[in-house]
Amino acid sequence: MKEVSGRNFGLLIAYVLPGFAAVLAAGRYLPPAQSLVLSFGPDAPTVGGFLYVTLASVGVGLTLSTIRWLVVDTLHHLTGVQRPPWDDSKLQERLDAFESLVDNHYRYYQYYANTLIAGFLFLLCRFVEVGGCLGALAWADWSIVGLIVMYWAGSRDTLKRYYTRASFLLGTMQTENHDDKRSLHGTGDGDQV
Repeated sequence: MKEVSGRNFGLLIAYVLPGFAAVLAAGRYLPPAQSLVLSFGPDAPTVGGFLYVTLASVGVGLTLSTIRWLVVDTLHHLTGVQRPPWDDSKLQERLDAFESLVDNHYRYYQYYANTLIAGFLFLLCRFVEVGGCLGALAWADWSIVGLIVMYWAGSRDTLKRYYTRASFLLGTMQTENHDDKRSLHGTGDGDQV
């Protein structure tokens, strides 16, 4: 069996976990998903069922990622998180370092933003289920709202860090010319980046 590395861990958190969360939430509304994910005892999923859940999680995770690209990336870019221009001619000589940036920042961004989309879709289904009445939402539903806010903030922060560090790595942003030197050393509140 292949061991977990930084690369396949990054793919797991970027696509499989958000996809599984969405499949798990869909089990509430779709009986076939429920029987695959939420069965215990003699009706527990088989190896084939595990494979189906894994494939469904990957497929749903990729779909969430497409929605993320369309919605969350666009909103972040419209609200001030801009992708700086990169000098791609330096990419080949710095590919290992760039892949580390992707694994250590961008994959987490994908996890936060993809899970945000999964949570939002689940919350939308719950809102429809309770007849569109905010007062009918349970405390657990409101905790999902809190998670969505948290994942929004996390996605925004990790995307900024990814853009900043990739810009330094690819030579398009110089430390002495950068307006906000705090982003090199932390956020200014003791948090090291």
